[in-house]
Amino acid sequence: MSINRVTICGRLTRDPEMRSTAGGLAVMGLGVAVNDRRRNQQTGEWEDVPNYVDCTMFGPYAQAMERRLSKGAKVAIDGRLRWSQWERDGQRRSKLEVVVEGIELMGGGSAAEAPRQQPQPAPAPIGPAPVLSASVYDDEIPF
Repeated sequence: MSINRVTICGRLTRDPEMRSTAGGLAVMGLGVAVNDRRRNQQTGEWEDVPNYVDCTMFGPYAQAMERRLSKGAKVAIDGRLRWSQWERDGQRRSKLEVVVEGIELMGGGSAAEAPRQQPQPAPAPIGPAPVLSASVYDDEIPF
């Protein structure tokens, strides 16, 4: 048995790139940067090191999401890994990518695109919990 499942959260490195197959199936390409925290050996400080992941979406869902996605958007992606290889100019090439089966916008884009939220007042304090006596409970409840 093997399990091919990937879940990543990160930011889009570029605007989505739409194309279509010869059969008319929509194909959207995405780049996602996922940070990895590592300790710098020289300074001892923690730093974020980006991993760049190529992702591909197919079909009408890709077309619908294209209008909502843009560079810098924070997303959560669920999908599976796919390895492909080809030859270009006599050189063999290969690529590991995520085939997106689900994507969710996480918010937290740039400050220019994020609407400012007004601070909410603190909820009014609730009084002490009422003291319940044994007579409140019905002995005839069947469970």
